[in-house]
Amino acid sequence: MATDIVLSVAGLAKSFGGLKAVQGVDFEVEKGAIVGLIGPNGAGKTTTFNMIAGELPPSAGKIILLGEDITGQRTDMLYHKGLMRTFQLSHEYARMTALENLAVAAPDQTGEAIFASWFAGGKVRAREAEVLDLARDTLEFLGLTHVADELAGNLSGGQKKLLEIGRTMMNDSKVVLLDEPGAGVNPTLMRKVAEMIEQLNQERGYTFCIIEHDMDMIARLCGKVVVLAEGKVLMEGTMDEVRNDERVIDAYFGGEVV
Repeated sequence: MATDIVLSVAGLAKSFGGLKAVQGVDFEVEKGAIVGLIGPNGAGKTTTFNMIAGELPPSAGKIILLGEDITGQRTDMLYHKGLMRTFQLSHEYARMTALENLAVAAPDQTGEAIFASWFAGGKVRAREAEVLDLARDTLEFLGLTHVADELAGNLSGGQKKLLEIGRTMMNDSKVVLLDEPGAGVNPTLMRKVAEMIEQLNQERGYTFCIIEHDMDMIARLCGKVVVLAEGKVLMEGTMDEVRNDERVIDAYFGGEVV
């Protein structure tokens, strides 16, 4: 039986002038999996995410999402195909409330079309009501109902990370790229973030690919881990296999990578 691959990266490369940031990266993400992407600083992890998410054009290679070649497609196009990503530094709309931050992330908002806002006011209002109901349900799921009317810029780091996860829920994303969801988050909220990722994966079937420096979080969440070093895939396997691989230890702690 063929494996159900939702995201495939083959020969992915990116150069900035003479700097080869990513050099022929290959990996696959199965439907319903949580895959970790780890490596020392400068290994090419975020550059790889940026190419997958359409923020950087690859110098070479292919990216396949749900059987479609999406190489070089724009971020907004990928959003409508169900590919979402979060950032190490949260990108909330600081002067909008938490509820409004979620509402603007919903697709297919009739009021965005000027003629619909003029001539189909009933449909616009009905869709707005649906979006607000979904946003409130999402805040409840995340445990953030108490900050619904708080400006997003006033939220804690962990609350902002949960809000970013909530925005992926507003689009019912097929594949979510999480860039360091634990960065800048206190231990209590980090556990909450991990719980939300697990719930979305187990109860709603979300597929995740996660960059994270906290190895305990990776061990908790990820069935497969891909290790990058110097822009290349060093190895992939379970977290136990990764922790016991001498090449990984060398890459992290300064030995020679062989």
